[in-house]
Amino acid sequence: MLLDEQRQALGLKVGARRPPHMAFLGNPGTGTTMVARILGKLLHMVGILQTDKVMEVQRTDLVGEFVGHTGPKTRRKIQEAEGGILFVDEAYRLIPMQKSADKDYGLEALEEIMCVMDSAKIVVIFAGYSEPMKRVISSTEGFCRRVTKFFHFENFSSKDLAKIYHLKMSSQGESSLLYGFKLSPSCSIDAVAALTEEETTEKQRKEMNGGLVDPMLVNARENLDLRLSFECIDSDELLTITLEDLKVGLQLLSK
Repeated sequence: MLLDEQRQALGLKVGARRPPHMAFLGNPGTGTTMVARILGKLLHMVGILQTDKVMEVQRTDLVGEFVGHTGPKTRRKIQEAEGGILFVDEAYRLIPMQKSADKDYGLEALEEIMCVMDSAKIVVIFAGYSEPMKRVISSTEGFCRRVTKFFHFENFSSKDLAKIYHLKMSSQGESSLLYGFKLSPSCSIDAVAALTEEETTEKQRKEMNGGLVDPMLVNARENLDLRLSFECIDSDELLTITLEDLKVGLQLLSK
């Protein structure tokens, strides 16, 4: 895309690039929505998109309950996303696992989206678990012709999660529940990674990934409150979350 900009700057005439529709494959909490929002800004900066808006939708935003409801409902969302990105989260829910007696309108919604993907008015990103997304990919002939970029989002390791805890704690806005709080020096990345490994199961980490971070930190703050006495006047102690607080925060999640 940047090379196309360079070609045009040199006065070269080149054909238009097809819209970069994508599929993000991975488990929840691996950053698919965050990356989609960043891509919205980047694609706007290089002139692929008119705006940097990212319209996030799921099945319930697109699919109606009765005949004739799904088309207009889906087209409204497409219109709202025009000029930016339509981010279809949990896209596999549009295609049911098994055929039922009742008609399912998810495929109709998918076909409505497919109809606008050849225009340059919108970029579509489909996101979901890798295995169930195969249903969407194989549901219609035109999917792989239109969606040419597939990105696999790996699960986070315990060390990755520890780094995210630190990043979160160092960039709290005033509206955050953790604003003003900090981690004690004992909460090194290695120490927090080891703690995460001990107090969570591999299944839990795989299913939640970055989704572990916020509830665990909020639980840790609440444990700090339970530990301290009302007579505490040490400002540092009042605001410092310890390794023990993080441990309790993780244990509460496991329960």
